[in-house]
Amino acid sequence: DAEQIAAARPSAEIHGADLNTWGEGPAMVEEIARKHRDFRVLVNNASIFENDAASGLDPATFDEAMQINAGSPARMTQAFLEHSRAPDMRCAIQILDQKLDNPNPDFFSYTMSKHALASTIPMIAMATPRPTDRIYGLCPGAILASHDQTSDEADRSHLLNLLARRTWPEEISDGVLFLASGALASGEMLFVDSGQHLLAQPRDVIYLEREGLTA
Repeated sequence: DAEQIAAARPSAEIHGADLNTWGEGPAMVEEIARKHRDFRVLVNNASIFENDAASGLDPATFDEAMQINAGSPARMTQAFLEHSRAPDMRCAIQILDQKLDNPNPDFFSYTMSKHALASTIPMIAMATPRPTDRIYGLCPGAILASHDQTSDEADRSHLLNLLARRTWPEEISDGVLFLASGALASGEMLFVDSGQHLLAQPRDVIYLEREGLTA
């Protein structure tokens, strides 16, 4: 998929790293910063979404989720702020989850990891070396089919929000572009989820849909 996108955009490049290690993500960011003097925006979107529950945390799932979803993006943000030579505003955006405000007992380690990453946003915002730097969080709702969902299940479960409508990937990219403009104070978070975070859902929408429940 990345190669197809890059082939359609002559200026695009592909860089890879194993985010389940401490070193590769920051090294990749440093490499990009050395190559591109005007490296202005870092979006930490990659994550894993494996299920364990509040009634039974799985240690392996926890370790992997915390490394990939929290530790690596935090370190990559630090590397970006250390090595980016962009002369004006630099912006790091952490992709989080509406579960921050609407938690449920499913995907326990995943949710903890997103809370951990969210906690770094105000701390790094206070520690940025330039007053023009911006650190943000963007919290999507259900966007794509996830975990073991079929496309039909996703179509139904993604209506379980306050507006009873799908939230589309283009809305997330629009949110990223808005944050990258630096219009908000550093440390802010933006929810793009059709109001899902304003609900109190007892389970993940994957299981609410299968149980025939509504928002």
